[in-house]
Amino acid sequence: MTATANEPTEPAEPTGAVGPAGTAESSDPAGPIVRLDDVRKDFADTAALDGVTLHIRQGEAVAVMGPSGCGKSTLLNLVAGLDRPSSGQVVVHGEDLGGLNETGLALFRRRRIGMIFQFFNLIDDLPALDNVALAAQLSGVPAGQARRRALELLGELGIADRKNIYPAQLSGGERQRVAVARALMNRPALLLADEPTGALDSRSGEQVMDLLIDLNQLGQTLLMVTHDPRLAARCASRLVEIADGRIVAERALERTA
Repeated sequence: MTATANEPTEPAEPTGAVGPAGTAESSDPAGPIVRLDDVRKDFADTAALDGVTLHIRQGEAVAVMGPSGCGKSTLLNLVAGLDRPSSGQVVVHGEDLGGLNETGLALFRRRRIGMIFQFFNLIDDLPALDNVALAAQLSGVPAGQARRRALELLGELGIADRKNIYPAQLSGGERQRVAVARALMNRPALLLADEPTGALDSRSGEQVMDLLIDLNQLGQTLLMVTHDPRLAARCASRLVEIADGRIVAERALERTA
């Protein structure tokens, strides 16, 4: 996830074996990398999530779908450590998020989570390379080392030649690739994607879908929230459907071409 200036810094630590795109293996490959057990999240008098239990194994690609307001974004925020459950347990990569203070949650996000947003969330006055490198620099990685890894990731994503271009001059698909590179900078155990193709034209959306498939095939664990059934069908190995804060259906998927 993109770091913010007011979050604590800590040197990046390796999280396991790293694939070509910077993927990381779980410390416990036999167990789930994400575990939500009977999770409830209340906002005022409304239950955004109500008794949700969901386990995600290392290397899975899980798509969460449902109508607006059903609790999809709340689920993603709980897994990212941006919200706390009202009850139940959220464990990600062995970390019980309910037991962490705000500093601990910030460090957890820095070390374990990468996030791709619908509207990219790039810094307009930084070129692509610096947008990517910043995530590692805020974690205490020396600037030269961060820039080398950023360039490596941009190369693997096919946009190294755009390293000195500012976001406004990039296409939507290129901006999303920069955002993916940024999300992978600290070798996250888990990549979260919030409507990753929602702001893209069909061609750029297809390119990002192909990229997510490639990352997952390299071993990267993905959790995606989407309204787009094509994204789920092409990129996910499991579909979870939510309505009114509850999981109402769950099934394995065979990826379509």
